[in-house]
Amino acid sequence: MMVKCKKDINISAVIPVYNGEHTIRCLVNRLEAVLSSMAVGSEVILVDDGSTDRSWFIIQDLAAEFDNIVGICLMKNYGQHNALLCGIEHANKDIVVTLDDDLQHPPEEIDKLIEKLLEGHDVVYGFPIEEPHGFRRALASRIFKGTLSVIMRRGITRKVSAFRAFRREVVRAFTGYRGPYVSVDVLLSWGTTRFAGVPVVHNPRTVGKSNYGFLSLSRHAFDMITGFSAFPLIAVGILGILLTLFGICLLIYVLLMYWIHGRAVPGFTFVVSSIIVFAGAQLVCLGVIGIYLGRMYYRSIGRPSSVVREVTNSDGFHYDL
Repeated sequence: MMVKCKKDINISAVIPVYNGEHTIRCLVNRLEAVLSSMAVGSEVILVDDGSTDRSWFIIQDLAAEFDNIVGICLMKNYGQHNALLCGIEHANKDIVVTLDDDLQHPPEEIDKLIEKLLEGHDVVYGFPIEEPHGFRRALASRIFKGTLSVIMRRGITRKVSAFRAFRREVVRAFTGYRGPYVSVDVLLSWGTTRFAGVPVVHNPRTVGKSNYGFLSLSRHAFDMITGFSAFPLIAVGILGILLTLFGICLLIYVLLMYWIHGRAVPGFTFVVSSIIVFAGAQLVCLGVIGIYLGRMYYRSIGRPSSVVREVTNSDGFHYDL
């Protein structure tokens, strides 16, 4: 898509990089061409999320070549959303655009997001016209987006993707957030209700494979619902009420059998089954409470979402933090 005209805006493009040595140079070249014709000012923030290849060296070279590139090297692999949050916190332009490093999000499609954003929205997602994933990945994606809908309570969750644009003012809602579990989409929902989505082209991956499979997406969904929602606690509370009602009905049944037939309900299996049901429910409830206590513990000891090892400035100079 060709950019129509330069707008009076400034854009920060934030890209988490993990083993992207084969794609980030091409991505940056295309991104620079798009941003220079679209915005009056721009910066590209590349966050190396503990890559094991030559990604950081390439980022340093790109920072020396382009004046508006900032490279951030994290101490280890913290995860995509943690790396994104780090980059977002370093962004200082009016509009922040996030995209992956694997060229699946074409930079040429950014203009669609910006056009929609300038209509009065605060967050715009670029969702794929066609889902490029297989059945298991699509199932995990539905689980993930279903979890988001519980937390965010927004109809936009079915259009959520890593290709997004939002106003920097929204970041003020989670500036003080500290914790090891991060979901950028949930954090954005803390700051606004003005969400929108536009269909964009998502290219198939040409190098490597996705780091988000069925298990990783399911785990991320679990981390989100226990880290940003009280829904599991409410669910076990409802389970406790239902089991209490079941126990009362069971007691009434036993008493009626005794009064009518003059004997207790026979059967060892009946008694053992009842005990197993209630004991299992108690263990589930204790497990959920334990998960929340563990998350509170990690928050209380100040475990960070990421730690920066090194930053390369836009003029090519780099320094250790």
